[in-house]
Amino acid sequence: MTVGVYGLGRFGSFWAEMLARSVPVCAYSRSPDRSTPAGVRRVGEDEVLAQPVVILCVAISAMEEVLQRSRGRLAREILVMDTCSVKTHPVSLMERLLPATASILGTHPMFGPDSASGGAAGLPMILCPVRIAARELEKWRAFFSSLGLSVSLMTPDDHDREAAFTQGVAHYIGRVLSDLGVRRSPIGTVGYNKLLEIVEQTCNDPLQLFLDLQRYNPHTREMRARLEKSLQAVMASIDG
Repeated sequence: MTVGVYGLGRFGSFWAEMLARSVPVCAYSRSPDRSTPAGVRRVGEDEVLAQPVVILCVAISAMEEVLQRSRGRLAREILVMDTCSVKTHPVSLMERLLPATASILGTHPMFGPDSASGGAAGLPMILCPVRIAARELEKWRAFFSSLGLSVSLMTPDDHDREAAFTQGVAHYIGRVLSDLGVRRSPIGTVGYNKLLEIVEQTCNDPLQLFLDLQRYNPHTREMRARLEKSLQAVMASIDG
């Protein structure tokens, strides 16, 4: 069985290369300038959509357009996975736009080229079963576990509620610190250097990912409100 990866952006290239160490992978990118990852076969859009399993590695904000343009060209018996960092929005789109014959599994590999630079063993992988047979779900849970990942099953809303803080706060603080202009210092403390690691890990990703994380997760507004309240409380204690 060949897995088709749709999208060779920064994460898509990383994910396709990682998967290709265990299964045959073909991949498509709308950008001819994107390089082909090691072990991956480059194909056209029609061929990648004809695979029995298609993994969408596209921006959250691009999901609807990609599903609209591809749904009529998918194989009848197909499993479609997304890899978005939010889940309720893309899952809702897949349920609404994909044909009834398509199986759907929401996924979120909660790592990327930076956080997995030393290896992916033990890193979290979230699966959100949407429209998939129990046996098929177990097959993919076992497959991702075989890659050394720590696999958990969650509902899309539970994922987004948790990720609004576990992921959303880190990306938010990283962008704030980047805007502040923090940089390496010869007298930087261990704690300060840890903050710089957050900046490096989050700001290497496209700005669009940060914006999509904040705009498409229904729980990030609450996170930002609570964060602002906490900042005000700390400022008040300083002034008081």
